[in-house]
Amino acid sequence: MRLLKVATCNLNQWAMEFDSNTKQIKDSISKAKQAGAVIRLGPELEISGYGCEDHFLELDTVNHSWECLKNILIGDWTDGIVCSIGMPIIKGSERYNCQVLCFNRKIIMIRPKMWLANDGNYRELRWFTAWKQRDQLDDFPLPLHVSEALGQKSVPFGYGFVKFQDTAIAAEVCEELFTPSPPHAELALNGVEVFMNASGSHHQLRKLDVRLRAFIGATHTRGGVYIYSNHQGCDGGRLYYDGCASVVVNGDVVAQGSQFSLNDVEVVVAQIDLDVVASLRGSVSSFQEQASCKVKVPSVDVPYNLCLPFDLRVPLSVPLQIKYHSPEEEIAFGPGCWLWDYLRRSGASGFLLPLSGGADSSSVAAIVGCMCQLVVKEIANGDERVKADAIRIGNYKDGQYPTDSREFAKRIFYTVFMGSENSSDMTRSRAKVLADEIGSWHLDVSIDGVVSALLSLFQTLTGKRPRYKVDGGSNVENLGLQNIQARIRMVLAYMLALLLPWVHNKPGFYLVLGSSNVDEGLRGYLTKYDCSSADINPIGSISKQDLRAFLRWAAIHLGYASLADIEAAPPTAELEPIRSNYSQLDEVDMGMTYEELSVYGRLRKIFRCGPVSMFQNLCYRWGARLTPSQVAEKVKHFFKFYSINRHKMTTLTPSYHAESYSPEDNRFDLRQFLYNTRWPYQFQKIEELVRELDVKDVQESGNHETLAALSNGVGGMGVAAAGSGNPNVGI
Repeated sequence: MRLLKVATCNLNQWAMEFDSNTKQIKDSISKAKQAGAVIRLGPELEISGYGCEDHFLELDTVNHSWECLKNILIGDWTDGIVCSIGMPIIKGSERYNCQVLCFNRKIIMIRPKMWLANDGNYRELRWFTAWKQRDQLDDFPLPLHVSEALGQKSVPFGYGFVKFQDTAIAAEVCEELFTPSPPHAELALNGVEVFMNASGSHHQLRKLDVRLRAFIGATHTRGGVYIYSNHQGCDGGRLYYDGCASVVVNGDVVAQGSQFSLNDVEVVVAQIDLDVVASLRGSVSSFQEQASCKVKVPSVDVPYNLCLPFDLRVPLSVPLQIKYHSPEEEIAFGPGCWLWDYLRRSGASGFLLPLSGGADSSSVAAIVGCMCQLVVKEIANGDERVKADAIRIGNYKDGQYPTDSREFAKRIFYTVFMGSENSSDMTRSRAKVLADEIGSWHLDVSIDGVVSALLSLFQTLTGKRPRYKVDGGSNVENLGLQNIQARIRMVLAYMLALLLPWVHNKPGFYLVLGSSNVDEGLRGYLTKYDCSSADINPIGSISKQDLRAFLRWAAIHLGYASLADIEAAPPTAELEPIRSNYSQLDEVDMGMTYEELSVYGRLRKIFRCGPVSMFQNLCYRWGARLTPSQVAEKVKHFFKFYSINRHKMTTLTPSYHAESYSPEDNRFDLRQFLYNTRWPYQFQKIEELVRELDVKDVQESGNHETLAALSNGVGGMGVAAAGSGNPNVGI
């Protein structure tokens, strides 16, 4: 037997916060050594933080990373343990994303990343160069201050592996695992048994299975130990890195860390018998044949044994049942942990949420309630850092600290129902009941006086007073009256967030939370600069369908029973008067259902469909219940209002990224915001396709009169009409 104990970790690093990042790296190494591990893997770019973005272009960021690495190496942190530490490095005139392999206060080698992540939220090619040389290791001169401190002038730099006397190890950095020809394939043929993947992978609903299947597939047929490390938390932006540090042996998961946690440093340890790797490889004939004619990969020799011999006192790690969270749990815990990181690092004293009693704002309230529950639970589990943050944020005195989530929510969470003459008693009541269940400090405010004052001012200026459509007003008047209410709520929310702490003799300020969902953003069904405009939004890239499922789950598992009634109520903006023969409904206003919006969103972003290809796809999907003409009307209706309202995405509140079809304009979904909303070329192509399909249907049915009419152009389609309500709220 060759017994090897390895450690990997989830670290909650903060971009550009070098002191705390270095401290947490040291803490993780100490915990790994205490557990007896001889290999410690940390996440990608862990010294600087992964989310530095254009700060990577600054020489200071690289220089500070070297200073922090030197600080680690001059101590005893790396004595007797191999540490893979991530940082940016400049070689010549190029900047590389690197893993630095250290051992016994020396640098063994520097491994630059060869395949960079450059899609979705990732922009690594903006800041780094991909390493392209595969046949040799370069000699890299260390910075003078590092060289003098370590007594080491240069180190091997490039693609290769480290060969100890009893095993071989190698780095594979994040994106490289997911390439068509990943490095671990040829490294395995060269005898590498332990692969170390340092990652900066963010949370996305239902994504974890894809990641774990990649680890399992990397070692299932070719054998090996695959160690994965990741960031965990909000490091300063829209992303939540969802941890799940893991160890996989020959396709079996033998250790798995948490996906969501308030813990800044989590170390996951596994005890492995490397002989099982050699045994599997020796039993696969094709592996033996390919290894005999492999392309040789450069290596660095280290005259040291990492493994221990057979010892019954050392238990081996066994395969585990993989832990997956349901999508509803992901919505609760991911945004909840993200909010906590943002709150404690922003210097704010709490959150303020305009709570309408509808599904979206109630989802946000429930997520904040979940955050409060997580904080109290971590304190009860003995996390002193969470306890210290909670005492500071909640302004506790005389040794007190949170022991009850509702009491903690009362200190750090304001909810405000901003009602008008158009608000119903049901939504007012639902908001109050939910606030009581969560424990927030709840206010019920009427905005009618402010609305009336603005309308009187307008009437003084113009001599006219707008009316709602149900009272005989035009579409423009109706839209204007709705927007006045919505925008007043934003102004009032920010005023209360700033001044309520002062009123209650609390220090600091409160962050305003937004509550628009991904489907409303995609369709543009929101008012620009209304309550969708906030400091941050935990549900901005989550679909309405997922939020409704979350509400049903949270009513039971978070203990907020009123959420069941909120979920069952039809979605409404309550910006128009309620009449006996009219009640405003979101889906009527939009001219499409939320279920349809989810379909449009996925086709547009994930499957990269324009109007024509979306029409063709939906003809297959909806062909059993809709004619091609009806499908065309729906597609054109969506693209018309998507393009009319795309400009709203340029001012979208920074939102937690959770969905791969998010229309977020700033980082993820980069498109123009001024369109020809008639889409003349594309819509004409759709009309041609519809006519072709109609002709084929008629030919098959034998209706010659209809065929002649179609051939003469009868039955062409116009642009879809708006819904019976006002689908363009918020221009």
